[in-house]
Amino acid sequence: MKIPAHAPLHLLHQVSVGALATHAREPHGFPYPTLLPFAVDTEHRPVILVSRLAEHTRNLQGDPRAGLLIAQTGARGEDVLNAPRMTLLGLFEPTDADAHSPLARRYLRYQPDAARYLELGDFTFWVMHVERLRYIGGFGAMGWLDGNDIDDLDPLDAGEEDALIAAFEANPARRAGLELLGVDRYGADLALDGQRARFVFEEPQADTPSLHAVLIDCIERHAI
Repeated sequence: MKIPAHAPLHLLHQVSVGALATHAREPHGFPYPTLLPFAVDTEHRPVILVSRLAEHTRNLQGDPRAGLLIAQTGARGEDVLNAPRMTLLGLFEPTDADAHSPLARRYLRYQPDAARYLELGDFTFWVMHVERLRYIGGFGAMGWLDGNDIDDLDPLDAGEEDALIAAFEANPARRAGLELLGVDRYGADLALDGQRARFVFEEPQADTPSLHAVLIDCIERHAI
């Protein structure tokens, strides 16, 4: 069935918590699900931060295959089956990123409460390499995709994103309470008075000048 263009990508950027299922060591092979926060890197890959002592860490060390379920929750009492949702299947890989790395800086913009965990020193970032995903956006808008189908454009590098965020923050027209968490070629992730929001571009932006222009438009649209 037909899936709206870039809908899985935008959903990844709109959700901050998911249900991660790993393969349990004991009892061996059983799915072991739990809720945990995540963010996406510049390539739209889910990133988690977990303790080296956590069950998920031990499970992933034994078998890196995992599933991640995310859903866009709405008003209280809303039928969860009407919410856009997605199940991602892939392999998790640990990184050597420390608290000062571009990955950590980006993650902390999305998940600022994680700063206290990084201070403990025994937490590690894991990146999910998505192989397949099942997207459900409503009746007639569902189906399977390969992980490579999420995005076929070159990602922004950390320096380019940092420069765009700095220009956004320095713009005198930006109202109080409007923060730019991250930006990619398809949209900008915002914090509006502490609430997450996704500003979707009308079309993908191929270069830095065009990204600057759409971010100025974003500031103007959220001026009030």
